[in-house]
Amino acid sequence: MLAFIDRGPLIKKLQILDWWWNRKRRHAPRPAPARGVLILSCGGLGDTVLFSHVAERFSGLAHDGEPVTILLRSDAMKMVFLLPPEMFVISVDFSRFRKDMAYRHDITGDLFNKHYRLVVHTDYLRHPDLDEALVSAAMAPETAAMEPRPWRKYDARLKVNRALYSRLFDSGPPVRDKVLRWAAFADWLSGEKAAPPSTRLPEARLAPAAHFDTPVVVMQPFSAVKAKQSPPALYRNIIETLPVGTRVVVTGAPGDLERNPDFKPLLALADVEFDSSVFEDLVPLLRGASLVVSVDTALMHLSVAVGAPTVCLASAAYVGEIVPYDSALSPENTRFLYQPMDCEGCLGDCIHPAIDGMFPCVAGLDEDRVLAVVRESLNTAETPPS
Repeated sequence: MLAFIDRGPLIKKLQILDWWWNRKRRHAPRPAPARGVLILSCGGLGDTVLFSHVAERFSGLAHDGEPVTILLRSDAMKMVFLLPPEMFVISVDFSRFRKDMAYRHDITGDLFNKHYRLVVHTDYLRHPDLDEALVSAAMAPETAAMEPRPWRKYDARLKVNRALYSRLFDSGPPVRDKVLRWAAFADWLSGEKAAPPSTRLPEARLAPAAHFDTPVVVMQPFSAVKAKQSPPALYRNIIETLPVGTRVVVTGAPGDLERNPDFKPLLALADVEFDSSVFEDLVPLLRGASLVVSVDTALMHLSVAVGAPTVCLASAAYVGEIVPYDSALSPENTRFLYQPMDCEGCLGDCIHPAIDGMFPCVAGLDEDRVLAVVRESLNTAETPPS
């Protein structure tokens, strides 16, 4: 998800500057004829993992010999290794793009000078003064996007910005599986209907699996949205239900333990350790693990993508859009556990009071079911196929 905080006078200043810069650029010569495809994918880490499953479909929009460039948010660059190696990648620091006028001028000027033939904005959720400012500055002869997600605060601006695009695709209702939405958009652009994409990445893009003498279970209990985190007691009980001698690796970003000190006692348990490696360096561990247990976050999507047996402890907030994956995509290596709610699919805008700091749907996860699914998943992973 994108999280934006408007500061009224600053936003007005951005709009005025963008208008002035773009007005001057319209009369400026470009260094070369229009050539190449620019694909904007401005979601976070998890979105970038999911987008990697459809990236090649969008790169197929290039003419013979044309370069394809994908633009990511700078914080999503940690997942760039998952994208097709033939794609060029550029990044934009959205926080700096909002505040630093010199940086904004340089970024928008560079996009203009690149003179792309086609710009495709792949995000359903868009901000009129951030990612759409990039589309505007590129001034490509051809532009395409999906109709934007309804956003009451910006609906009027987003409606005006429809003029930025020469083609707009109606991708369906506001809540729809994110990967299937992208796939449908790519089909519409190409004019060809393809099979649903795989959620397993090609072997060639991945480091080989690590090999261990004892079973290894990886746990990712942390989320940027703390209300999505299950309590430490649940993870302790999972650890205690594992076979004796199982090595447990708790993963997280640097600082996660400091932000969540109640999880630190888990590291005092036998055979439990913490690993704060970057995502690319975790791939061999994930691929060699007997099981990965994770909150619904980027590490979980990565685990699914590299083929690790995975149990996702999810909220109901993104049901229908992100987790569980649509049945057309759902991989055999993954079990999604969540507490159904009448309000599921709220996209994190919870209408209920928190319970012990958790979304009620997270607090309502059935511990006995979680433990049973962990045991079943371990047994399945350890049983060779017949």
